[in-house]
Amino acid sequence: MVTAKKTTAKAPAKVAPVKRRTPKPKPAVVEAPKPSTDAIGRVTDLIKWVDSPFKLFTVILLGFLAFAGYFAWDSRQVILQAIQSQDKMPQLAKQEALISPARSLMKDLDGLVVLVHKANLVTNSRTTVLALNGDGSREKAMEGTVTSLFNASADRNSAMVAMLNGEVLCEDFSPSSKVGEWGAKQGVKFMCRGSIPPDMGKFAGYVAIGFKEKPEDIVALKTRINLAATDMSEE
Repeated sequence: MVTAKKTTAKAPAKVAPVKRRTPKPKPAVVEAPKPSTDAIGRVTDLIKWVDSPFKLFTVILLGFLAFAGYFAWDSRQVILQAIQSQDKMPQLAKQEALISPARSLMKDLDGLVVLVHKANLVTNSRTTVLALNGDGSREKAMEGTVTSLFNASADRNSAMVAMLNGEVLCEDFSPSSKVGEWGAKQGVKFMCRGSIPPDMGKFAGYVAIGFKEKPEDIVALKTRINLAATDMSEE
């Protein structure tokens, strides 16, 4: 009799647990926003328009003023129109012809200083052609001084825009140039500026009169400045 051998079952082999790796999320690809077709068209049109040094200066001037934020952007059309019409602008009277109306203005309004500036919008410059002291004598050291029309002074820029619109602007005075510092030394704390001639869109230059304090009748003062500005223009 054959006895069968008993087979002992082997325990299953131990299997090491498999570590599953969590896949790293792929970085999201953010596409840069495509420039607007309209914006590209406007830039292209601007580049095509700038075909001369004059137009380049115009763009630079408006860009500077817009960046500085010292004047209403809506006034850009007024400035552009004045620059484009520069050749057709009336002219300032000769220096000898400016003295009499300037002295008369000083006497009537009891000012401390009177200044007459010749303007050049194309080069953004002004030239002081006449400077009068309170007694009517000329301050020749200031005459011939050249500085900018538009600059970093908010008061100066707002006055420029007002005069281009044919207005007389009167306000507290803060010097922003060599000539302005001279006026401050004379005691000027309030100043009125008017375009020569006093017509909208016509700007050969401007007359400025300084006071120790704000005059009482500003309306009458502005009328008198406009009369003097008319006499200071050659049309």
